[in-house]
Amino acid sequence: MEIFWTDNIEGGLCVLGPDESAHCVRVLRHRAGDSICVIDGAGTMYDCVLVSDSPKEAVARIEKANPGWGSHPYTLTMAVCPTKNIDRYEWFAEKAVEIGVDKIVPVIGDHSERKVLKTERMRKILLSAAKQSLKSTVPSIDEPISVREFIRCTKDSEALKLIAYCFEDETHPRISIMQALAQSDSTDCIVLIGPEGDFSAAEASLAMEAGYRPVHLGSSRLRTETAALASVFALYCNRMK
Repeated sequence: MEIFWTDNIEGGLCVLGPDESAHCVRVLRHRAGDSICVIDGAGTMYDCVLVSDSPKEAVARIEKANPGWGSHPYTLTMAVCPTKNIDRYEWFAEKAVEIGVDKIVPVIGDHSERKVLKTERMRKILLSAAKQSLKSTVPSIDEPISVREFIRCTKDSEALKLIAYCFEDETHPRISIMQALAQSDSTDCIVLIGPEGDFSAAEASLAMEAGYRPVHLGSSRLRTETAALASVFALYCNRMK
């Protein structure tokens, strides 16, 4: 099943941009009269018929709208520190989209080695992964923000807020992420994942003061991108029952 994307939908027509048009017409050799599927990136997939096969601006007539196509019954924001090796972060983002995520927020922690991230490249990865995994919603990615600022911004959120923190003390005992999910029926979740050196004690304390619950992902020591993906999968398994 071939999926195309556009945010230019008006008057019963989907107008593909230059890249999508070239892929549709030049690479896949679609011609006027062919049936194609187009997503708007905001939750709807359209069954369409191609009416113009211009490789610069292909146009398709909408035959049927399918809202909520490929959706999941929860919203998930993953606030994850970028990894030193950016390929690992891009791998996480791609796989998270395939499973189910709504927003990725690159957060810069006290121990972060990477403090710069090109979000434009990430957006292309998210779009490609959404089309590949048959989803009509393309997750968003924010510009990088500090861990402390992100915590402050989400302090008043009513979402289930979790922080995967490697260390614990008697004041802040951790439970498994599956336990935390089982204890809440919230359909809105935020998960904080730290850098290779973990969160600083000050960041962890700030998060817990803001209502974040400390969780662990088992006894294995996981890389940042592995911990992030494990969290995405845990929510998927728990909420897709």
